[in-house]
Amino acid sequence: MRTSRNQFLLDEEDVPTHWYNILADLDVPSSDVRRARSTPQGAPADRKHSTPNLPLSMYRSSVGTERHVKIPDPVREQYQRWRPTPLVRAHRLEQALDTPAHIYYKYEGANASGSHKLNSALAQAYYYKQAGVQEVTTGTGAGQWGTALSMACHALDLACTVFMVRCSHAQKPYRKVLMELNGARVIPSPSGTTEAGRALIAASPGTDGSVAIANAEALEHARTVDRGAFAVGSGENHVLLHQTVIGEEALLQMELAGEFPDVVIGAMGAGSNFAGLAFPFHREKLRTNARTRLVAVEPDACPKMTRGRYAWDYNDFSGTTPMTKMYTLGHTFVAPGVHAGGLRYHGAAPLVSALYEQGLMEAVAYGQTEVFEAGAFFARAENLVPAPESAHAVKCAIDEAVRAREENEPRVILFNVSGHGLLDLSAYDQYLSGGLEDHRVSDSHIAASLAALPDVPDTNPVGSRS
Repeated sequence: MRTSRNQFLLDEEDVPTHWYNILADLDVPSSDVRRARSTPQGAPADRKHSTPNLPLSMYRSSVGTERHVKIPDPVREQYQRWRPTPLVRAHRLEQALDTPAHIYYKYEGANASGSHKLNSALAQAYYYKQAGVQEVTTGTGAGQWGTALSMACHALDLACTVFMVRCSHAQKPYRKVLMELNGARVIPSPSGTTEAGRALIAASPGTDGSVAIANAEALEHARTVDRGAFAVGSGENHVLLHQTVIGEEALLQMELAGEFPDVVIGAMGAGSNFAGLAFPFHREKLRTNARTRLVAVEPDACPKMTRGRYAWDYNDFSGTTPMTKMYTLGHTFVAPGVHAGGLRYHGAAPLVSALYEQGLMEAVAYGQTEVFEAGAFFARAENLVPAPESAHAVKCAIDEAVRAREENEPRVILFNVSGHGLLDLSAYDQYLSGGLEDHRVSDSHIAASLAALPDVPDTNPVGSRS
């Protein structure tokens, strides 16, 4: 372990040996935080369902109640190529804001893929390889997940096919190059290669696409491949489990810093970024009775937590997956094409949704322009360009620091910079030139999408928000 004025670094041997399973500490009906293996009572029965074929070793760890799940030695060895990642005290940001707050960020962007997504990609590729899978297929939003999975598949000699959301495919061409450099086949979604894609193009030729659509195409493609499997980059229990390596490290590093956060912040797509940092701190809150707040940050263009509904819904656009209970805008919801493509998913992970429904965490939403303004401010202060997704967490952290200044109340702020923005400089260029648009989705758009939710009676009403 090493410390300096700005950084709190762990050694290679300090990489966690276990992931944290929040199911051990979550007091909700098990059916609400697990994928329905069959159609819930009252749901439409005329759909052709497709369940991702998870290896049992990975599935069991994601639905059990064992608090600590051992990281397989080969996966931990891969982690040690770049982990532990640094925890940084943002002194220059504090000075620029003239705040009494102490601001820390966990930086996940220094690995080859440029984001936190490699934490789960390597784990999933390992489990699939052990199960005899030969090709892994996925959908990706902004491309961080697709990039990470392509690298993990290349390392383990697996074929990889990625359906990338159409607007991100156009906005972020170098993500496509990175995936192809690692041997992946990259297809803009919706595409003409699947039944789901062709139907979407016919119904809405100019659509920007969505992660739900990309996942629907990937699921369909996986069914056609011998010894193929579908992998998902966020939302599912096992993905959030893998990402808790972030928070476990951050706990050790905050101890090195001699502080404990008053607020923990993460950007919110489907949930892996937020959960990876926040879940271990939720455990410590329970253990120590700390008053730490957990805050998820989403875009105004896709406000599933702040303006969505807690309900049973499908995870893909075509409605072929079994349903999960989550905060959702409806599986047919297509968000405007904001640059934070990783946050455009229609729903929040069941585990995160359960926390929010019980009032154990908070959520806020921001517009695209103010997010990029915060990202640019952070870049100038800390000399690190955050990805558009991470810039949402930056914006929230800055707001918290400003409130600390206005209230003259010191507080400790921790947030996740889950990836760098070096492949998003065209978006920053658009911001600097004044060409960036805000996209606050209308009430009528949300209402129309929610009207198409499956009519499933809630047999386990819990929490304080429904």
